[in-house]
Amino acid sequence: MPRKEGLERENAWYVPAALGGNRRHRRRSRIGALAVGAIVAALALVAVGCGNDDSSSSTDDERAYRASIVREEFPSRQRLGETTQMRLDIRNDGERTIPAVVVSVSLGGEAGAGSSIPFGVRSGEPGLAQPDRPVWVLSEHYPKVGKSDDPGGTEGATPKAFNFGPLKPGRTVRGVWQLSAVRPGNFELVYKVDAGVSDRTRAETEDGTPPRGRFSVRITDQTQDTTVNDAGEVVEVREPRGGAG
Repeated sequence: MPRKEGLERENAWYVPAALGGNRRHRRRSRIGALAVGAIVAALALVAVGCGNDDSSSSTDDERAYRASIVREEFPSRQRLGETTQMRLDIRNDGERTIPAVVVSVSLGGEAGAGSSIPFGVRSGEPGLAQPDRPVWVLSEHYPKVGKSDDPGGTEGATPKAFNFGPLKPGRTVRGVWQLSAVRPGNFELVYKVDAGVSDRTRAETEDGTPPRGRFSVRITDQTQDTTVNDAGEVVEVREPRGGAG
C-alpha cells in the first residue's frame, strides 16, 4: 500500500507537469515571457528612433538650397528673324549639392503666363485651334550646358521648365538657349531658378528670395534676309565680301 500511494503521488505530480508544468516552471516561463516582451519593446523603440532619423532626413531635403545668378545675357534689341543666345550662369553658394538646377522661363504678363510654351504668348482671339503664339523659336538641341555640344536642360515637369541636373557646392552651371525672334513688339522674358523638380525643394539667395530675373527686349519688324539651316535655325544670309574682279 505505501508503494501504491507513492505511485499515486508520483503520478499525481507527473500528470500536471505534463499538462502545464509545476509552479516553479510556470514562474520561470512568466519571467521569460516578460524578458522577451522587454526585448520586443526595446526593438520597437529602436525602430521608432530610426524612423525619426528618416523623418529628419526628409526634413533636410525640404530645406532651401543657397544659389545665385552670377551672370545673365540676352540682347535688349533684336530684329525679326534674328538668332541670339540667352545665357544664365547659376552658382551653388551652399554647402550641399543641389539635387537639380531647374530654370523656369516664361513671357511676362497674362498672355505669357497663360501660354503653355516658354517663349510664347497666348492669343485672346476666340476659335483658334492653337492659341499659343511663339515670340522666339528655340533652336534644335537647345538649351545646352556651357560650350558643350551635347544638349542640356532637359524638359522638366512642364515645357517651361528646364532641368540642368545636380550642382555641387561652389560650382557654376551655364545654361544656353539659342532663340530666333519671330514676333515684333516689346516683351518681358522672366525666369526663376529652383533646386529640384518638386515643391519640397527650393533655391534661395542670400536674402531668402528665389533666384530670378527678367529681360526687357524690343523686337523690331526691320527684317533681314534669313534662311533656315540644316539644324532648323533661322540664320542671317550674309552677302559675300568683295566683288567680281
